[in-house]
Amino acid sequence: MTAKIVKVGNIEVGGGSPLAIIAGPCVIESRDSALRHATLLKQAAERAGVPYIFKSSYDKANRSSVDSYRGPGLEKGLAILAEVKKQVGVPILTDVHEVGQLGAVREVADVLQIPAFLCRQTDFVIAVARSGRVVNVKKGQFLAPWDIGNVLEKILSTGNQQVLLTERGVSFGYNNLISDMRSLVVMREFGYPVIFDATHSLQLPGGLGKASGGERKYIAPLARAGVAVGVDALFMEVHEDPDRALSDGPNSLPLREFEGLLGVVKRLDEIQKG
Repeated sequence: MTAKIVKVGNIEVGGGSPLAIIAGPCVIESRDSALRHATLLKQAAERAGVPYIFKSSYDKANRSSVDSYRGPGLEKGLAILAEVKKQVGVPILTDVHEVGQLGAVREVADVLQIPAFLCRQTDFVIAVARSGRVVNVKKGQFLAPWDIGNVLEKILSTGNQQVLLTERGVSFGYNNLISDMRSLVVMREFGYPVIFDATHSLQLPGGLGKASGGERKYIAPLARAGVAVGVDALFMEVHEDPDRALSDGPNSLPLREFEGLLGVVKRLDEIQKG
């Protein structure tokens, strides 16, 4: 089934369009870091011939520990994202955790992301949808793929049909996630573009006690598998030095491996859609 087309800036996602990539550091670590990552990722995506959307968070509200780094906050973080958008010339995706932040975020971001843990919060989901921006909803680790239909109904009830559905793995025992590739097929049956998050799917939630662990060695195999199944975009945490990242380093792709992986998944996408 071919998904409808959703426009993100000048990029078309779905409808048989070429695979898009959504990538960036988990959280904004500084202005210079965000600009540097966005520039290098955009350049790599252009060389690989893959449409690119920058993602990063101004605040990670669901960290494992009260001591974990959360980001620069709403005002400073949005200013950085606005600068990235203007200087680097890329569409912006960021996640929102509170209704009160929507007015400010919609002025900067092209895509507002509903975090997995909030995907069943009806009032919040409807408020994000009413922003008028593209909505990317992360399927909760606790949901079966067909259950995303209920979340989709809430979004569509507002009249907003610019929706992306993202698979990020499902809880598998304690401190572990697993990716069921059938989920990508089931979610596509709703008729909207499906994204595979190849890095959060390898998170080990709370696996390090006061932080999440991860298994980044499996990022490339899972990314290839997701594209071979047939998705409209890949979502990846990418960092220049994952071992020093301030959030989600264990499940982040090293920046030096980004362009090579894009070349592989682009060819797989062409074969799958060919």
